[in-house]
Amino acid sequence: MANFTSAEKKILRDAVDAAIKYGLEYGKKLRLDFANYSAKLREPGASFVTLELDGNLRGCIGSLEAHQPLIADVADNAYNAAFNDPRFYPLQPDEYARLTKHISILSKPELLSFTSEADLLHKIRPQIDGLILSDNFHRGTFLPSVWESLPTPELFWRHLKLKAGLPENYWSDTLKVERYITTVV
Repeated sequence: MANFTSAEKKILRDAVDAAIKYGLEYGKKLRLDFANYSAKLREPGASFVTLELDGNLRGCIGSLEAHQPLIADVADNAYNAAFNDPRFYPLQPDEYARLTKHISILSKPELLSFTSEADLLHKIRPQIDGLILSDNFHRGTFLPSVWESLPTPELFWRHLKLKAGLPENYWSDTLKVERYITTVV
């Protein structure tokens, strides 16, 4: 995981603000000129942007794999969290001042190998790992921050299966689980 300077962290936070404000004013995504950013922020990166309104989730959108410059990924995910999260109506101008914004930069996902559900639960690192569960057409992820509300591996795993559209007691030999860590900006 890359370490970010305080100046780079501020630039990423400013990109979130700019993307949301631009979306409120113009109703579309902000396009960035990448030449204005450091090489580290222009490198491909994966991020999630989480928005809270008065302490409640208001939007959370992200990328699990790096596919564009990190600065663009953060700005795009900020816009999408504010205006395109299907769980919420688009952000309204009067809500902006009450938003709390969180940026999580993801490491490259690492495929876990396991022989059973018990083995998998033993390998999950509470408070550290984010997980991606995939099985056929089902997929879901939890960021490491979800450990705050689901503090045990059993709870975390059971709820991740539900999020992916699977029963909480589901098990299959075709399950694929990847883990990642995040840097919170």
